[in-house]
Amino acid sequence: MKWGLALLALMLLMAGCGGNSGGGNTAGENTGEGNAQQEQQGEADKPLTKVRVVLDWTPNTNHTGLYVARDKGFFRDHGLDVEIVQPGEGGAEQMVATGSAEFGVSYQEQLTMARTNGVPVVSVAAVIQHNTSGFASPEALNIKSPKDFEGKTYGGWGAPVEEAVIDSLMQQEGADVSKVDIVSVGDADFFTAIERDIDFQWIYYGWTGVEAELRGEKLNMVYLTDYSDKLDYYTPVLATSEQLIADNPDLVRAFVAGASEGYLYAIQNPEEAADILVAAEPDLNAELVRASQKWLSPKYQDDAARWGEQKLEVWQGYAEWMTEHGVLEGEFNAEQAFTNEFLPE
Repeated sequence: MKWGLALLALMLLMAGCGGNSGGGNTAGENTGEGNAQQEQQGEADKPLTKVRVVLDWTPNTNHTGLYVARDKGFFRDHGLDVEIVQPGEGGAEQMVATGSAEFGVSYQEQLTMARTNGVPVVSVAAVIQHNTSGFASPEALNIKSPKDFEGKTYGGWGAPVEEAVIDSLMQQEGADVSKVDIVSVGDADFFTAIERDIDFQWIYYGWTGVEAELRGEKLNMVYLTDYSDKLDYYTPVLATSEQLIADNPDLVRAFVAGASEGYLYAIQNPEEAADILVAAEPDLNAELVRASQKWLSPKYQDDAARWGEQKLEVWQGYAEWMTEHGVLEGEFNAEQAFTNEFLPE
């Protein structure tokens, strides 16, 4: 308001002094300002494009940047009305590939397997730069290395990659995976599983490990990255379909830009970002979300030049590991499995 009054006074003063050229320039600037405002208003009036992003699991701090981008208006600023949905039975990869959702939260291991089976999904950003997962066990069981897995019971979800990872780690210490009792516990979480005579389980420390800290339950962790560089893969990632990239690259760019802003906000403001996730998903344990966010926020970008950056050698290395251990069969082209093209500079 003050700026408008000052401009009006300046125009009157210049007109009274017979400043024709000055008055003409001011009018021209005002017209230009008006055009710019009209253009901005026109952008604001454009209908938002509705898109769906499907999660990989129940909401947690891996997903915080998406909730921040939605609820702080970052997606809206890029012309998007984003709905965050839970995965169906086919998983995020199938939903994205079939167009049931434009984007999804996936994992490098799942996406690699999907592509070798002809599912045309592509990773467009790494949510977390390094693999934070590992095998957790109650401290009292004294499982401090893969060799200590012998004679113990592992509770998993029944995927072939689980035994392959356990075996590869144990081989480095001359241990025998056949001496591990591997059972499926379905969707049971770590704390439920260890009450069912399960000795160790594969977890993400940023969620389950932090929860154990809050519960006062001490854990031993055997991290995958301590035993193989090839197991330092991207988990999770944001994925879309080859079809959407081909048909509407601007939509992909807008989504990745909004997500990037959301995760950068969470990196810089972990407490506020945690509050946004809790407000959006009130059934979550607020104390856990805040503690997890504090632990995880520095790890989103970590040592990468920018959030979301992916490296070809990481995609190649893990695929080689999967092939070496009989988990991956068929042709896999790492260069087609991911792209950094849509990340903001």
